[in-house]
Amino acid sequence: MKHRLLILGTLGEFVQLVQKSREKGYYTIVCDGYPDGPARKFADEAYQIPVTDTERIAELCREKEIDGIITSFSDLLLECMVKIADRAGLPCYLKPEQLPWYRDKSETRALLRKLELPTPGFRKIPTAVLEDPDRKSRLKERLKGLRYPVVSKPLDKYGSRGIYISENLDELIEASQKTAEFSDMPEILVEEYNDGYEFNMMTWVLDGQVHVISIADREKTSVAKGEIPISTRNVYPSRLMAKVERPATELLQAYIEKTGQKDGALSMQFFWKPGEGIQVCEIAARFFGYEHELTDIVYGFNMEELLLASLYDRTKLQKMLTDHDIHKPHCCGAVIYFQGRLLTIGDQSKAVLLGQKKEVEKPWIFYREGETVIEHGPNPYLALYYVKTENREEMDELTQEFYREMHILDPSGKEVAYQNQIPDYTPAEK
Repeated sequence: MKHRLLILGTLGEFVQLVQKSREKGYYTIVCDGYPDGPARKFADEAYQIPVTDTERIAELCREKEIDGIITSFSDLLLECMVKIADRAGLPCYLKPEQLPWYRDKSETRALLRKLELPTPGFRKIPTAVLEDPDRKSRLKERLKGLRYPVVSKPLDKYGSRGIYISENLDELIEASQKTAEFSDMPEILVEEYNDGYEFNMMTWVLDGQVHVISIADREKTSVAKGEIPISTRNVYPSRLMAKVERPATELLQAYIEKTGQKDGALSMQFFWKPGEGIQVCEIAARFFGYEHELTDIVYGFNMEELLLASLYDRTKLQKMLTDHDIHKPHCCGAVIYFQGRLLTIGDQSKAVLLGQKKEVEKPWIFYREGETVIEHGPNPYLALYYVKTENREEMDELTQEFYREMHILDPSGKEVAYQNQIPDYTPAEK
């Protein structure tokens, strides 16, 4: 009998997953709330239903006799998939009762602390405190023991939304009120800020065992005081992998043994400082968006094949994980991101030219000329480029060329793109 698969998501990242599903002969249905999602045209059927309408999509699964559901790349999509699968009686690697450990930042922090695993000091602050005329003294009391700088975060959002850095209590009062505006919950999270080297780690859990797929350097650039630094480049493999691979893997293994996750995607963003070790930033039960393509470029390890095998071919899944060796990359690969100001795109010819460099595997320009950059809209960046070189030295030289040559201008000639920087790795490698 032909498998009938529902893929939750239709934006550009899902095109290859839909195409591979069709190539394998699976009857493929896609669904989300975006009417113009590029993946729609490759599917057998496409439905426009907001992913948060989980009961309606579960009914669609029953009606269409779906036997598998998959998504990735977004915490919201993961959460909705888990709920849909539960309501529709479909197999899924998580149950709804496990979601708080992957979706609620305070639950993640509390479990890490209970397990005595490294995590920033944190407090949950009721939004009612922020509205109190005596909020300064009440906040000061609640934050005793935390080191500045701190970051304020919504407990229920993703994609770096509503996150601000504060150097002192007065700054935190203003920042936390802005954070609360992003949240639908009665509390926000305030935690110590780690300015160490940051990493993206993607793994797959099979029969309760963590298998490492990749560890990348997640580079950021500061653009304004109080704003969380923007993501500007992720490089595979990490130049500091020897220092972080073992402790990071052991941490994730301990974490899933407590949450009960036996299978499925598992990713972590974490920090590392010389002499201080690693510290968790976020743990998610999905792969990173606009980045998983790098495992294919650098290792020949295709995430779409992995996701489909996890549903319908466990033998292949086992072989993919057993054969994979993160210490044997074929090349150095990176995704270079450009983010920008909320202006109208006038001239992006320089961005188009950068995409024609021989090292570029795939350019991705998100806006058309005449469109206005929208904060937290469907387009996460101005542009990104998947690039590969023989080694890290060549990658850094290429990246500097990109940073010098990238210009996207508004109609008046004002620069839209933020200026990126490569961090200094010298202290870490001493």
